[in-house]
Amino acid sequence: MQVKLSRTLVATAIAALTFGAAHAQDKPVMVKMASWVPAQHALNPALQAWGESLKAASGGTISATLFPSEQLGKAFDHYDMARDGISDFSYVNPGYQPGRFPIFAAASLPFMVNNAKAGSAAIDAWYRNYAAKEMKDVHFCFAFAHDPGAFHSRKKIVLPTDIKGMKVRPATSTVGQVITLLGGTNVQASAPESRDMLERGVAEAITFPWGSLTLFGIDKVVKYHMDVPFYVTPFVWVMNNDKYNALSANQKKAVDSHCTSEWAEKVGSAWADFEISGHTKLLADPNREVYKLTPDQLNAWKQAVAPAEVQWAADVKKKGEDPVAVMNGFKQSLAKYKSGM
Repeated sequence: MQVKLSRTLVATAIAALTFGAAHAQDKPVMVKMASWVPAQHALNPALQAWGESLKAASGGTISATLFPSEQLGKAFDHYDMARDGISDFSYVNPGYQPGRFPIFAAASLPFMVNNAKAGSAAIDAWYRNYAAKEMKDVHFCFAFAHDPGAFHSRKKIVLPTDIKGMKVRPATSTVGQVITLLGGTNVQASAPESRDMLERGVAEAITFPWGSLTLFGIDKVVKYHMDVPFYVTPFVWVMNNDKYNALSANQKKAVDSHCTSEWAEKVGSAWADFEISGHTKLLADPNREVYKLTPDQLNAWKQAVAPAEVQWAADVKKKGEDPVAVMNGFKQSLAKYKSGM
C-alpha cells in the first residue's frame, strides 16, 4: 500500500511539474475585453469573473482587462471591433445589425424563451451548430441572453393594434420587424442612447428588460409596463481570430474550456438575477402601472407577431440554410433545457 501511494504521489508531482513547465514556456498574453454597458451593470462582474477564471486556467499567462461603457467603441460596433482587433473579446448584440446574422435572430423572435438562465445554455448549445459559418470572421466563444423583456411606454399598450402609428425603439432587428408589421415606426438607438430618445419624444415606447430599465434611467421617462415575457435579446461573446490563433496549445485549451454552454448559463444567470430584481422593484412602485394581459389579449399578440417567423424563415433561406431544420433544432434545445414558452 505504501509503495502504491508513493508511486501515486510521484506521478502527481511529475504531472504538476509538467503542467507548470508547459505554462512557464507560454508567453504572457494581455487581452482587452470590450463591454458597452455601464460599468455598474450586472453583466460586467460576470465577465470579469470569467476573465479571472480564464487567467487561472491558463496558469496565469492570460490576463484580461475589461473596458465597459463603450470605452473601446460604440455598442453597434462591438462585433467589428473583435473582428478587427480593436478588442480581443467583445460583448455583442447581433440584433443591432439588421440582416447580418439571420440564423441567430431566431432567438430574438417573440414568445420563444421564458428565462435567461437555462435559456442561455439552450441558445448557446443550439447556435454552436451555425456560429462558425455565420460569424466566421471572429472566434465564437458563447451565446447568452438577458431575462425576458417587455414593452415600456409613455402611453399604455394592451393590444397589438395599439402599436399602429407609434414610434418604438426595438431591442433587436427582429423586434423591429414586429414593430413594422404592426404599423409602428422603428427608432434606432443603442441602449445607452435610449433614454434621450424617449425624453425628447423621438420614441414613445421601448422594448427592454426590467432591471436595465432603471440602470439606464429609462424608468424616469416611461410609466406603463406590459408584464409579459415578450422577447429576450440574445448576445454573443466573441474573440479576435488572430489573437486566438496566436495562443499556445495550452492557452487555447484554457480559452476553449471557457467557451462552453456552462459558461453561457453562468453569465446569463448573473444578469438574470439583476433583471428579476428590477421587475420586483418596478412592480412595487405606486407611481407607475405594471399590468398583465388577459389570455385573449396574449393570444392576439401571438397571432399578430406570427408573420415575423415567416419573415425570419425567408431571411434564413436566402443564406442557404433550411429554416425548418434551424427552428426545430432551436425548439428542441429550448425543450431540453426547459426554457421554452
